Amino acid sequence: MRRLILFVAIALCYIVDIQAQTQFNERPKLVVGIVVDQMRWDYLGRYYNQYQEDGLKRLINQGYSCNNCLINYLPTVTAIGHTSAYTGSTPAFHGICGNAFYKNGVKINSCEDHDVTTVGSNKKDASSPVNLLASTIGDQLRLHTDFKSKVIGVSYKDRAAILPAGRSANAAYWIDTKAGQFISSTWYMQELPQWVKDYNAQLKKNKELQKVGKNVGLYPLCGHITADMAIAALKGEQLGKGEETDMLCVSFSQTDVIGHEYGTRGEHTDEAYLELDKDIAKLLKAFDEQVGEGNYLVFLTADHGAAHNFKFMEDHRLGGGPFMFDEMYSGEAAKRLKERLHLTKNIIKDCLDYRLVLDKEAIREQGLDEEKVREVVVEELLKTPHVAFAFDFKKAATAPVPEMLKERALKGYHHDRSGDIIFILEPGWYGFGKGSSPIGTTHGEWNPYDAHIPLLFYGWKVKHGETSREVHITDIAPTICHKLHIQQPNACVGEPITEVMGE
Repeated sequence: MRRLILFVAIALCYIVDIQAQTQFNERPKLVVGIVVDQMRWDYLGRYYNQYQEDGLKRLINQGYSCNNCLINYLPTVTAIGHTSAYTGSTPAFHGICGNAFYKNGVKINSCEDHDVTTVGSNKKDASSPVNLLASTIGDQLRLHTDFKSKVIGVSYKDRAAILPAGRSANAAYWIDTKAGQFISSTWYMQELPQWVKDYNAQLKKNKELQKVGKNVGLYPLCGHITADMAIAALKGEQLGKGEETDMLCVSFSQTDVIGHEYGTRGEHTDEAYLELDKDIAKLLKAFDEQVGEGNYLVFLTADHGAAHNFKFMEDHRLGGGPFMFDEMYSGEAAKRLKERLHLTKNIIKDCLDYRLVLDKEAIREQGLDEEKVREVVVEELLKTPHVAFAFDFKKAATAPVPEMLKERALKGYHHDRSGDIIFILEPGWYGFGKGSSPIGTTHGEWNPYDAHIPLLFYGWKVKHGETSREVHITDIAPTICHKLHIQQPNACVGEPITEVMGE
């Protein structure tokens, strides 16, 4: 009897493994990417007992969890995270170096495009994937199927809808908070589809949305609207019902807006994640009904995490604090720079995500040697309290900095877009500016609180299980492409997570 039970158990394990593996050229009807903005990995455990059975718990308990997924570049910010997850690459290759960065000497937003116009409202600023240098999962899927596959992006933020979907996407939709509706741009279309118009008409009648107005990002309502828009896209575009595999890219941004305002603890953040759980459950139910359980493949991750609020840390004697970003403009470091270099004009143009952009014109005007300026700036940064490391990107190879940090910084470095000098703060310290919330938080550094993110796979041919092996955000795209038997994105540097396939 014992031998029989053992044989049956082994046979069942074998059958499960076989079911999880794919036959060559076999694909699901739909691929769904879900990115939760600012979701720390430990939120899966923190709220686990409060999650409902058919939401995040369904993904955890029936899917495959990578419990040690890290962001392997600097800085850890929204536009980069969304792009890296879908390209399998880093800013050095895909070119999206921040939510804002300098391109040809001009500061731009990540999706800024003056050659397109907004579709769906009178918003003057238009957006597109024009600044993205690499292809995404969706682009590769479209290429593989001779553009028969449909790829749609949906989010509150333009960058969170546009960058995941890629350059060849059929459409990306984001919210114009002033108009209170979803919009797109002429990169994709000249007029909104009727199903989008119909959904926008419903939003006009939403009394809760009317009440919160432009501040919708601070409320779970933002997530509910995003989920409903994704379901409207699923139905309106008949995703998963065609001859080829389609892709839906959904990003939830309210968690980031709420986190920046209220931090990682408290009733607002608790509510945000419990309501997000309901949104996930609603999406999964819609996929079951429209595509069929077992016919779709889902991955869920985050673009970055977040540090605990410095006051919270101080209250519990855990260290950390706010680092004033204007230190290099008007603080002691700026004064020391002025004295040492005899400046008549500031030579720091900007500070973006812990990276300084030098004003090359101001340096030339004052007859200064740029290499000397770089050396002095690094020296003064290192004298600044709570700066752990600082180095010139051009001299990274010889900088006395741990190799892990240099490697992450260089993976995030693009010669035209990433500035000149990077600095790294002590653990628990984070950048603080005029618009920062004293009870909120932010992100951008290498530390686990910013760089350790959830990664769950669920659905078509995914076995249940987990791994604590270190994997990276850049491994998501090659894993999905490997599972679909299509080529990896053209700047992919990640590796397939073969455990997900039962290999």
